[in-house]
Amino acid sequence: MALAIFDLDETLIAGDSDHAWGEFMIQQGLVDPVSHRRKNDAFYAQYKRGELDVDAYLRFACKALTEHSADYMEGLRAAFVEQMIKPLMLNQAMALIDRHRQQGDKLLVITATLEFVTQPIVALLGIDDLIAPIPERINGRYTGAIAGIPSFGSGKVTRLQSWLKGTTYDLQGSHFYSDSANDVPLLELVDYPVAVDPDPRLRAIAEARQWPVISLRD
Repeated sequence: MALAIFDLDETLIAGDSDHAWGEFMIQQGLVDPVSHRRKNDAFYAQYKRGELDVDAYLRFACKALTEHSADYMEGLRAAFVEQMIKPLMLNQAMALIDRHRQQGDKLLVITATLEFVTQPIVALLGIDDLIAPIPERINGRYTGAIAGIPSFGSGKVTRLQSWLKGTTYDLQGSHFYSDSANDVPLLELVDYPVAVDPDPRLRAIAEARQWPVISLRD
């Protein structure tokens, strides 16, 4: 049984769930529309350029969670998945996941987007295991902090290695699918790195290193 590891945003879905969550909160009147959209767009642009300040981004991403009860936010999240995520689902991504499942591989998603946002999306994809930044929660409310190391850049490698210690799995025969050059540290670690609808930086790296380049867009 080999590991089949997937990035989520712009890889298994045709969009960025974190940015979409920010837009959804604006639509729901939970945040100031002007300042939140400006910051949301700015962090997304930083990410695409490979210049993301991950700590600042996560503080921003967690802030709105602190202003309402966890139960209330989780109720809104269900509507978010229906309205914003289901239209981004990709038939070819589901087929790829199923192909690895049929081969008996262990499926795992590693993402830099909050576990709060991504957990129901990964469940919708039929994948049980997720590594994502974990928003700290005390007495039923989110604190605005992150518990542990963010799974971004080299942090994905650190979090994966920690996860492996609690399992019987290793990286022999492992695949990792990603669209982003931010994920090069983990792509370099696995046996079979695959660039999926890659950004320009990752496409150049993949072509130089002769990594497979595929598309899952319908």
